[in-house]
Amino acid sequence: MKVVVQRVLRAKVSVDGFEINSISKGLCLLVGFQKTDGKNDVDAMVQKILKLRLFDDGEKKWHCNVSDMNYEILSISQFTLCYKLKGNKLDFHMAMPGDLALQNYQYFLNSLRKHYDESKVKDGAFGKNMEVEIVNDGPVTVQLEFPNPEHRSKEKSNNDNNVD
Repeated sequence: MKVVVQRVLRAKVSVDGFEINSISKGLCLLVGFQKTDGKNDVDAMVQKILKLRLFDDGEKKWHCNVSDMNYEILSISQFTLCYKLKGNKLDFHMAMPGDLALQNYQYFLNSLRKHYDESKVKDGAFGKNMEVEIVNDGPVTVQLEFPNPEHRSKEKSNNDNNVD
């Protein structure tokens, strides 16, 4: 699972020129699912997003999360995050198929709403060609991935060094 998290002053999503949803200050999430993702990955991602300290409290920088500030979240599904580059061509064979991705995306949204304020979590139109307007604040952009590829490479490295 990959999520690009952007701290925004405002963001909105439209389909065919009609606004679907918008937020004021908060986070805009671009969310992609890979074939190997499960509910544990989604749960870990939700907790990481809600605890991520991207906001200032007036005195300390990088001190508060979206919940502390009572800000909004706009989540946009984006399967193109799950690409592999083959030369100059994008390969999406690791992206989760649409129907399964929709189920996982709904679980992701429900989990965000369950662990935060339901009225503050908004989304786009899954599977549609969306126009997303983002006014980045900072700019601040963070890329998250679960399972964490750094942990996987360390585990693999540690396992490679194990003597049986």
